[in-house]
Amino acid sequence: MPEPALPDPDELISLASRFLANRRLSSHRGMLLLSGKPQWSRTVAAELLKRLTFNRSLWIGLDSPPEIDSIPAGKATTLLGQEIDALVFDAFSGLDVDALGASSGTIRAGGALLMLSPPLSEWPGFDDPEYARITVAGYESHDISGRFLSRFVHLLTDDATILQIEQDKPLPPLPAAQPTYTPSPVEDPDCQTADQFTAVEAVIKVVTGHRRRPAVLISDRGRGKSAAMGIAAARLLLQGMLKILVTAPRLAAVEPLFQSACSLLPEAECSRGAIHIGEAQLRFVAPDELIHSPLPGDLLLVDEAAAIPSPMLEQLLDHYPRIAFASTIHGYEGTGRGFAVRFRKILDQRRPQWRQIFLESPIRWATGDPLERFIFRALALDASPVPDDELQQADPAEIVLETLNRDQLAANENDLSDLFGLLVLAHYRTTPLDLRQLLDGPNLSITVLRHKGRIVATALVAREGGFTPATAQAIWAGHRRPRGHLLAQSLSAHLGLETAACLLGARIMRIAVHPALQQQGLGSRMVAAIQQQAEAERLDYIGASFGATQELMQFWRAGELLPIRVGIRRGASSGAHSIIVLRPTSPAGKKMFQQARKRFISHFPLLLGDSLQEMEPSLALTLLQQKQESSPPTLEPQDWLDLIAFSFANRGFEITLPPIITLCLRFFSNAGHSSLLTTNEQRTLMMKVLQHHDWKYLARVLEISGRTAAEQAIKTAVGKLVTEMGDRQVKERIEQLGIRTSKSQSASSKAKGE
Repeated sequence: MPEPALPDPDELISLASRFLANRRLSSHRGMLLLSGKPQWSRTVAAELLKRLTFNRSLWIGLDSPPEIDSIPAGKATTLLGQEIDALVFDAFSGLDVDALGASSGTIRAGGALLMLSPPLSEWPGFDDPEYARITVAGYESHDISGRFLSRFVHLLTDDATILQIEQDKPLPPLPAAQPTYTPSPVEDPDCQTADQFTAVEAVIKVVTGHRRRPAVLISDRGRGKSAAMGIAAARLLLQGMLKILVTAPRLAAVEPLFQSACSLLPEAECSRGAIHIGEAQLRFVAPDELIHSPLPGDLLLVDEAAAIPSPMLEQLLDHYPRIAFASTIHGYEGTGRGFAVRFRKILDQRRPQWRQIFLESPIRWATGDPLERFIFRALALDASPVPDDELQQADPAEIVLETLNRDQLAANENDLSDLFGLLVLAHYRTTPLDLRQLLDGPNLSITVLRHKGRIVATALVAREGGFTPATAQAIWAGHRRPRGHLLAQSLSAHLGLETAACLLGARIMRIAVHPALQQQGLGSRMVAAIQQQAEAERLDYIGASFGATQELMQFWRAGELLPIRVGIRRGASSGAHSIIVLRPTSPAGKKMFQQARKRFISHFPLLLGDSLQEMEPSLALTLLQQKQESSPPTLEPQDWLDLIAFSFANRGFEITLPPIITLCLRFFSNAGHSSLLTTNEQRTLMMKVLQHHDWKYLARVLEISGRTAAEQAIKTAVGKLVTEMGDRQVKERIEQLGIRTSKSQSASSKAKGE
């Protein structure tokens, strides 16, 4: 194959050199777009890297020159914390938007992003390899709309700061120069900005000030918050602090922290994830290890906190009285803003004197960086919902329901920001790939609520199921796992309902209501509309899968969507057990739903003592409570006698356990019984009787002396239930034994010297 014709090399190098020279003067970064055929674009990129001076270059994608370091897009997150001068992003290998967000943040001031793409006029119709990630079973890549690529191309062509070089076209004029950057002086020699100095002081204050006053460092990427933690840690170690713990989603995320600390401790012994200086140490520990086996520490530093499940953060907050968090607002995962809103509520409740430090000034590049601005806009990392003050007087009666046209959404940046900003706020992990699926997902529809034209609530719905009996059987047997059909697959493969995957369903993938308008029935209104639409389209059910919390369970139950499956492991993103809830919308769906509910009601209590032993007792109670779909387990007369003997005499717990379990299931399954016991008594019975925790664990959680006290707490609770739930004969028997039992217990206590 002949070599592709290149623009005049000297003119091209001169143009690129002048472009990057200006970026260096302004401490900004530059973006060069090389559009044409794959071989042409790759050859031009290789020539630029060869002839321009870059200390470190990296190529993301396939077919990179052998002399240039390269990684696949799927490993782009390993670059977090690193710095490079030139990044080639080969979009012919697929426009992996998560990888683009992660890798672009590693480019330092004066560096460049070289993006390789098809001709701009052809790019929206390009069969992007990334379509495989959003294509669901029953569709092909050619069914993907290309809305995301159309929008991406529009933003590229509309950005005058990008140097766009196209095959077979003259070289463009040089983009306008940026102002020369003059850094502001910083008094602290170890800090690069005043913001970073403030952050360092705040972390040190966590240790030197009052206990239980956490610091939370918030910033966009590249502001030096991880380094600020490292500087603070180094100074504390030099002041005599013995043990500082560091945690983050992965060790690679805290490398800047350890690098900063090590550079200030020349006498220290530094290794990956650990620094020792005399008896003092700075050590990385994974979050789950800290939860299951808490280690002593004078200070805990939590970096990239937005990527750690909220329940885990709460446990760390409770265990460590001196703790500091750092989180990215507009990170490549897009989770920071939602984290800030949700975690603020937790901190306000548990640590009202916490302090937030916002780092605004960039360190890797100067303020106003055009590449950062483009990435934020293209990946909707700066999406935000309607400001709260615009909704203070909103009348729910004026809020209008609408099924959104996604072609119009892709062309309307205001709507897109409103909608995606809501999703980022409401959901634990929202990534740029979610934006692409939002615009291009082939089985997706979007319901929104508008107030005066602005989107204030949304629900994303995926159509699922409809498989042939043969495919459904393969799913049931575990031989097929069709992409994008979560509910249909789980009904067949996990619940064992072989033909359930043949039914058609609507899965509510995400639902979000603006915080200023919550608790006004807007979410329920959307669910009702989705149900009506499912009935009109003759679907068989609507459903959802989510990380279970008390609040969410109450919301879905209000819409008559009931649990039919609980995941036996906690989700990596949410830290919670996933729950599937369902509501039938057809006779066939009702028959399947009844089967699923019956299996759930019978199986769930058995799982509580095994794989669900660590489930929060209050959540387990909510899941046990059921509508009158089935009769509660029965107790025989002898069972009642055993329970009386346990509660009011000296019968042992273990030999009475079967009827105690049955009694507890009868109690927990009926919400009307909840007033019979205190919350703590219900928790005690759940943990010991159904979740089978040992006596030592129970005593520690209840903060009592040991087994004797714990068993007495259970006797008391069971006694209340026997008294209130037993029939007339049970009550008479208790009255007959009451005085004698009381005397015998008193005598027994004296005999034992208690």
